[in-house]
Amino acid sequence: MLVVKAGGRVLTSNMENIARSIVKWWQSNHKIVFVHGGGDVVSDMCRRLGIEPKFVVSPSGIRSRYTDEAELEVYVQVMAGKINKAMVSTLQRLGGRAVGLSGVDGGLLVAERKKKIIIVDEHGRKRVIDGGYTGQVKLVNQSIIQILADNGYIVVVSPIALGTEGEILNIDGDQAAAAIAKALNADTLVLMSDVDGVFYNDRLVERLTPLEAVELSAKIGVGMNRKLMLAADAVQNGVRQALICSGLGDDPLGSINTLKGTLVKSQ
Repeated sequence: MLVVKAGGRVLTSNMENIARSIVKWWQSNHKIVFVHGGGDVVSDMCRRLGIEPKFVVSPSGIRSRYTDEAELEVYVQVMAGKINKAMVSTLQRLGGRAVGLSGVDGGLLVAERKKKIIIVDEHGRKRVIDGGYTGQVKLVNQSIIQILADNGYIVVVSPIALGTEGEILNIDGDQAAAAIAKALNADTLVLMSDVDGVFYNDRLVERLTPLEAVELSAKIGVGMNRKLMLAADAVQNGVRQALICSGLGDDPLGSINTLKGTLVKSQ
């Protein structure tokens, strides 16, 4: 089983090639789950509707979207609708068989709402605020994915979860992909971005153990540190290997064959 995640920026600029690369792997009898992002598209749609997107920074330096009730409505429409169905239709036009789901469907992804969160404000002070409609994945109903994949479908998942109290929640796409990969004991988790992998001291870091990945995550910039931590956790919990690589180019999944990027794997 191959679990692939591509962020919205990469996906919107290179959807055709990502889809073609996925179909090629699927035609080689690989079972594939594709998790998409789309934060930039959500932000753009929010602004069109007069809603200014909000972002917060955690004490550990991780920047994330703050989802209030108004933004959640836009987030669901864009993620489960516009982006998910665009990817499904592209995969099928290119010869694949695809089914699009959100994490809400069938309780595919169940998350716990963050009731309160600690943020660092613009003055560098820590504050506690309401958690909004953002969640942490607690459960993956992998049987839904397994049934579809076993019957020859590429499964396309939007990062929306069912809350433990029945509410709809925004979840991080990388987190969703890692949780799915762990639940399926995936062979490979691929986290795509707009760069070739993790850079440290201006050099691409080509291979790390999970422990080395966690240690390095404390030394690099926001965004990639999250990917490293999730990759390390996935490999420590049933995933054979995780690859952080570019989602650009003609054949993005070709990075798996060449291991071009940052590979996290136990020795």
